[in-house]
Amino acid sequence: MASEDILRYIDSLARDKEIDKNELFESIEQAVAAALSKKYGIEDLEITLNRESGSWDSNYEISLEEEGRILAQAVKQSINVKVREAERDRLYDEYEMRIGEIVNGTVQRFEGDTVIVNLGNNMEGILPRAEKVRGEAYNIGDRIRAMVLEVKKVGTRVKVILSRGHRDLVRCLFELEVPEIADGIIDIRRIEREPGYRTKLAVHSTDDKVDCVGACVGVRGTRIKSIIDELGGERIDIIRWSTEPDMLIANALKPAEISHIELEPSTRKALVIVDEDQLSLAIGRKGQNVRLASKLAGWEIDIMTRAELESSMNEETPTDGEAAAADTEAAAADGEAVAADGEVVAADTEAAAADGEDAAAGTEETATDNEEVAAGTEEADADSTEQESSEAPPPDDTSELDDTVASDAPANATSDAVITESEPANASNEPTDPAPQTDS
Repeated sequence: MASEDILRYIDSLARDKEIDKNELFESIEQAVAAALSKKYGIEDLEITLNRESGSWDSNYEISLEEEGRILAQAVKQSINVKVREAERDRLYDEYEMRIGEIVNGTVQRFEGDTVIVNLGNNMEGILPRAEKVRGEAYNIGDRIRAMVLEVKKVGTRVKVILSRGHRDLVRCLFELEVPEIADGIIDIRRIEREPGYRTKLAVHSTDDKVDCVGACVGVRGTRIKSIIDELGGERIDIIRWSTEPDMLIANALKPAEISHIELEPSTRKALVIVDEDQLSLAIGRKGQNVRLASKLAGWEIDIMTRAELESSMNEETPTDGEAAAADTEAAAADGEAVAADGEVVAADTEAAAADGEDAAAGTEETATDNEEVAAGTEEADADSTEQESSEAPPPDDTSELDDTVASDAPANATSDAVITESEPANASNEPTDPAPQTDS
């Protein structure tokens, strides 16, 4: 391929596919450098394509004219890859900016429960089962309007996820049908929806001269009717937004008429009193009205009639007989508690008496031990006395004893006293033979 032809082809491709020309040049240079490096085994090969003349420049002396086939394949491959990537990035950027917007398409085919929608420009949208509206049926070739929910890259393709059941689809439809919403005069504050059944929409007007509810409904309901038809007959309630919780709850429960509202801010619970003929209207079919109103207002709503309220209050308030019976049961319970306390005290007294008996028994045992110790002491004294008496020398001749006593009377007075005192001890322990008397 001649240099002029390469430049002409790059210009045409960049213009038709909306691809940056510099990105194409860089992609071609990288592909040619990689092909020649693989062939010649050169790692630091650098090749550039002149943007003006279309000639090739390299840091090695390589004749690119002789590499015609390799050069052509590398250029073709790099251009194809770059074109696919550029188209993917372009589609991704385009649909990413349209997230939350409504797109039109045609049902192309079915893959199980998933509907494949042709969005044009070789772009396909996916409508999964979770994002479809219950009861809607689609046929191949049907026109369909859906909201772009998510966009993501999958390889060289872009996957666009569509939704028909999201609450923001209703917002987009109102923005298309009501110019005041698109201009910012009317603000959609909150939307709660059960797809295919019912939707509640809270609106607020920034201009006091514009009625927000009337503008959304349109003359003779023309605006709201087109939106209901697009949603397959789904019922739409348009209410006026209010910063006062009781007023917001009353508006959210419309078309039912509210008699009284009691609020409990600490738990965010609301008790709504309605007339008997308004009860079913306030609750709605299968509880749809009160359920959507509770989500819209952010309060837990409990709906009752006056008769139901009085009945519940009578059940909660005890009669005189029930109060007396309750007092009797309480007194009986107190008596049982006192009896139980008396039993506990008696048990404690018995335990204390048992402890006293144990202490007395211990004292008696201690006295017995003391008596045994005293008896042992007396036996020990008797044994020692017997031992002393057995070791004493036998008495000598009486006459000699008398002579000795007579001669030593003054000097041995103390000794006599000692002997005299010791004799009773011997007499107490063991009797001795009386000394023989001598004639003087």
